[in-house]
Amino acid sequence: MEERFINSIIQVVQITELSDIERALVEKAIEATDRSYANYSNFHVGAAVLLKNGETIMGCNQENVAFPAGICAERTALYAAGAQYPDSPVMMLAIAARNTEGNMQEEPISPCGVCRQVMVETETRFQQPIRILLYGTKHIYIVDGIKALMPLSFTDF
Repeated sequence: MEERFINSIIQVVQITELSDIERALVEKAIEATDRSYANYSNFHVGAAVLLKNGETIMGCNQENVAFPAGICAERTALYAAGAQYPDSPVMMLAIAARNTEGNMQEEPISPCGVCRQVMVETETRFQQPIRILLYGTKHIYIVDGIKALMPLSFTDF
């Protein structure tokens, strides 16, 4: 039997340590939480995508009583970016969430497996990693590329 060690590097920073561009993207993700439709979980997630062409696209989770019909904030933002600017690579993605009490999460939240796979596909499509900012009021996780969060995925990249 062989064992392999998979290592991921995640930076932990304060919002004051972000660049102006990163901070603005996090603020857009926070803003997007207010647009969320989360009547069933009451967990409001927002995402903001920065494209290479300078455009910022926001997305939020959209729930449905028929559970599989909903969509996460990350996929909403990534798919909207792909639909509006199909030739512009995604440079950065910020994610934020409000808990069931309506407060911003203290700890950063991590994307679900489906969203991670969509990020893998986006990175593969444009042949470059996406800088991922996971916001929490205590600190922010920065991940340079989805492989750090999903090292084993369906991809050739």
